[in-house]
Amino acid sequence: MGQLILRKADFFTSAGQAVAVADRYPQNVFAEHTHEFCELVLVWRGNGLHVLNDRPYRITRGDLFYIRAEDKHSYASVNDLVLQNIIYCPDRLKLNVDWDAHIPGLKGNDRRAHWRLSSSGMTQARQVISQLEHESIHHDAQANDMAELLFAQLVVLLKRHRYTTDNLSATSREPLLDKLITALAGSLDKPFVLETFCEQEQCSERPLRQQFRSQTGMTISQYLRQLRICHAQYLLQHTEILIGDIAMQCGFEDSNYFSVVFNREIGMTPGQWRHRSRDGTAVNINMMNN
Repeated sequence: MGQLILRKADFFTSAGQAVAVADRYPQNVFAEHTHEFCELVLVWRGNGLHVLNDRPYRITRGDLFYIRAEDKHSYASVNDLVLQNIIYCPDRLKLNVDWDAHIPGLKGNDRRAHWRLSSSGMTQARQVISQLEHESIHHDAQANDMAELLFAQLVVLLKRHRYTTDNLSATSREPLLDKLITALAGSLDKPFVLETFCEQEQCSERPLRQQFRSQTGMTISQYLRQLRICHAQYLLQHTEILIGDIAMQCGFEDSNYFSVVFNREIGMTPGQWRHRSRDGTAVNINMMNN
């Protein structure tokens, strides 16, 4: 079976339209595919497994991806996952904007595809995307120009408010939930103690746990565990690091316990995963919402 390719004609209202908005309320499981266009992916709530170019990411509120047309990606193990895709055709953009400076990987520059977007950035982005969606369904002579202007505003706004996934200093003025998610991403290879985090931030554990679950659909421990398993999957597939060392790099001091957790989440041992992912038989990455 050939690769699924999403076609321009199915998503854009005309051959001249450069930008459109594709809502996913919710985003369901979606098979691996590429596109005839590029897209920005912003996650508003819930969680899911996003596999981009064979690398798994456990995604939730605030995750931001820059997807090129040739990138292959899919969604699995979704749980109330709400996101928006802002789709665009670089060859149709007419404004004299240095798009390459604001969109990572567009022309082979900084290829970092995965970022976090601050809560303040999310609030502002929602407003721009709402306007962009309104213009993208209009058919008057100025609609495409207005949509492109709003898209330019959006990509600059995202550049201002995005940060690397484990950059805790970038969240110093952001709400607790941003700080917590970023702290978890920075704790892949070391213990994370919520009590210590709450002492540092001078907050109460219980409301934070409730807020986290409400926004992400997971407990804090589930999210951290699945971040670590995703990182382990990547290391198993793309490096020659010994399984015991991978366990340590993913926050598991006991390699036997790592194997038990990995097997429970993925349905196979780390060794089986390494073998099957490399010979192409582990195409459907499975992660349970335990």
